[in-house]
Amino acid sequence: MLSINGQWREATGETLTSFNPATEEIVWQGNAASPDDVQAAFQAAATAQQAWKLQPEEDRAAVLKRFAELVQANKESLAQAISDEVGKPLWDALSEVGATAAKANVTIDAYQRRRDREEVSLPDRVGRTAYRPLGVVSVFGPFNFPAHIANGQIMPALLAGNAVVFKPSELTPLVAERMVRLWEEAGLPPGVLNLVQGGVTTGQAILQQPELRGLFFTGSRNTGIKLRRALVERLEVLLALELGGNNPLVVHQPSDLNAAAETIIQSAYLTSGQRCTCVRRLIVTGDSSELLDLLVAKASQLPVGLPSDRPEPFLGPLVHATAVDRVRDEQRRLIGQGAVSLLEAKRQTRCRALVSPGIVDVTNGAERTDDEIFGPLLQVIRVPDLEAAIQEANATQFGLAAGILCDRQEDFEQFRQQVHAGLINWNLPTTGASGRLPFGGIGQSGNYRPAGYHAIDFCQVAIAELESAPSQENTQ
Repeated sequence: MLSINGQWREATGETLTSFNPATEEIVWQGNAASPDDVQAAFQAAATAQQAWKLQPEEDRAAVLKRFAELVQANKESLAQAISDEVGKPLWDALSEVGATAAKANVTIDAYQRRRDREEVSLPDRVGRTAYRPLGVVSVFGPFNFPAHIANGQIMPALLAGNAVVFKPSELTPLVAERMVRLWEEAGLPPGVLNLVQGGVTTGQAILQQPELRGLFFTGSRNTGIKLRRALVERLEVLLALELGGNNPLVVHQPSDLNAAAETIIQSAYLTSGQRCTCVRRLIVTGDSSELLDLLVAKASQLPVGLPSDRPEPFLGPLVHATAVDRVRDEQRRLIGQGAVSLLEAKRQTRCRALVSPGIVDVTNGAERTDDEIFGPLLQVIRVPDLEAAIQEANATQFGLAAGILCDRQEDFEQFRQQVHAGLINWNLPTTGASGRLPFGGIGQSGNYRPAGYHAIDFCQVAIAELESAPSQENTQ
């Protein structure tokens, strides 16, 4: 089903189906949005945006707050939908729902910091900075956080006075439909948020719409490059990209090896390694044998299972069986190039999308690719000292997240000053990002449009205003 101008209707494009990764049962089935459907969504959005942007800011904020209340009130059913489509255990899905609800107040706070006009006094005039919405924007949501990440861009876009055409991942149409229904129940006027389901064809139709003024995408680097190429002559379209990374975690002489091992596990295997902030490269200095032995022992005992298992597992299925194939193929390739397997990532017999955590020592491997492997496969690189570790951490085209586990403040300061990343953590999992800080990377991890607390900045444009009051003579 699509939602266009507040009306739910069948799409007219190709058949679209989502499957439960754990059971391979159909979760949602319908049709993708055709180019005609997309055009109708943009026309509705362009019309609705004219009135929406004139709504008092307090009224727009009230809709966000009401949506957050509805998310919280429906947390169990929304979490179940996330679990069914993505494969997350319910504890992980509930965490995502909680973060989605919390995003409303954070977004309002961020907007209020920009809302008031910034006034400067000039000799014969007054200068002000005002902020205006872009117009009609489109959000391309990812599969791994189908509620939280998508709404992390929908909320600031709506609060700033934009209208939104939302295209979720083709893997998570059910979660998207549930969310849009909650937005409508929250009192969002018809046409301000329109839902178009689909994959590549639907996305291409969005790029061709003349009303498009902003495109916010979270996903792979390759798709991000395609979007940038497609919009190269559309200078009026603001493009915000969050493209993941090949994230390093440096371990440099921590005194508490047990705590270090636990932090590594949280960094590498949370959400079965399907977070863009997950660690892909573990860089250890000096004699690391004791730490690696401890890490392997802990990782091998992590509960791996289906969301329906009780007690719930730590690692659930990946989004589909093909994702497991990619993890296993990369593991075989690395070992073929001279890497040593410390813990094999094994496909589980209960489910084709289920794989156990893997650890591969690639220190002496002949070739390491600089790609993001979206799953529970951790590469270990042994180096002699901190300087070599930082150099290894920066040996990537990406620059999203980086962390260091160490005891000395001066070691962290050296790391902080020299590492190339948009998110830098000290003695914390890399997967622990704060909603009150910017979220985004450098290099090939994005295009310098951080989301998180700063998403409001790419949802509006700063306008310079100069005013000179008419002289008293002219007013008489």
